[in-house]
Amino acid sequence: MRLKNVFSIIAMLMIVFISSCTKDDETGIPPKVTSTDPLNNVIGVPRNTEVEFTFSEGMDPLTINNSTFILKQGATTVSGAVTYSGNTATFTPSGPLAANTTYTATVTTGATSLEGNSLATDAVWSFTTGGSTSSLAVVNLGASGDYVILAKSAINNISTSAVTGDLGLSPAATSYVTGLAITDATGYATSAQVTGKIFAADMADPTPINLTTAVNNMLTAYTDAAGRPFPDFLELGTGNIGGKTLTPGLYKWTTTVTMPSDVTISGSATDVWIFQISKDLTMSTAVKITLNGGALAKNIFWQVAGQATFGTTSHFEGIILSMTGITFQTGASINGRALAQTAVVLDANIVTKP
Repeated sequence: MRLKNVFSIIAMLMIVFISSCTKDDETGIPPKVTSTDPLNNVIGVPRNTEVEFTFSEGMDPLTINNSTFILKQGATTVSGAVTYSGNTATFTPSGPLAANTTYTATVTTGATSLEGNSLATDAVWSFTTGGSTSSLAVVNLGASGDYVILAKSAINNISTSAVTGDLGLSPAATSYVTGLAITDATGYATSAQVTGKIFAADMADPTPINLTTAVNNMLTAYTDAAGRPFPDFLELGTGNIGGKTLTPGLYKWTTTVTMPSDVTISGSATDVWIFQISKDLTMSTAVKITLNGGALAKNIFWQVAGQATFGTTSHFEGIILSMTGITFQTGASINGRALAQTAVVLDANIVTKP
């Protein structure tokens, strides 16, 4: 009986020992990186991207920092902020990444799990940004660039506006230019509200053919702007660009773009901006776009698939290429061109060609 009891005690001790060893082995398993964003070796990554590592288990947040999560371009360390939430660490660069450039991201063995286990080895991966190291080519407006306002179906003015530049309307007739108190002449019309001429499709030759050419060129320019590949910036601000400074490059959104607060466009006189917007463009009341560093409105192109609306007393810079309508609410102003495939609506606005 005593011998049997001894064997029982030994067996129990062995079970406890084995269980203890197994637990120690489990707690000693190093964490792993299970996914990355962007993926390893992917190309064409937007220059406004955030870099993410996702781990196999919860990590000690105190060990996820700029010393353990590093982004480099060659030998140069990129400045930015590191945050950690859930099982994912995120590196947000301080500014846009360079175009068409390879970056290497690293999480070092200094990153530890909540149990205190380190990565077995440094996790290293690379990706290459999109965009181009050379400047964008401007969008060729052709004959549509002869007009500060060009529309197909109507130009409607509600209250007295001040327009500097020529207006064109085709295939709609002169009767669809309203609210400008126009005076007919041969092949064009004038208005006290327009420093320039007004042209419509039913006026004397060669106005009709000139307008047809201009409208066709407007459509070609829209297609060019919409079709530019390899955006530098994708879904910036998830469509809310209020408060942002926009550097030169190609921007793309699949959402509506809003400007609830002032925006700065910063670059030189030779730099080009193209904004591809798949839905609407909306600028809030009293919001202003400011140009900085010599940037010119004639080199800023807003391709808008939906409606472009500019709030009361707002100020806009650039050339609008809209598939649908453009509406300037009371007192809004623009330094640029309003080129619409339907109607342009004015209401006590200042419209100035760039």
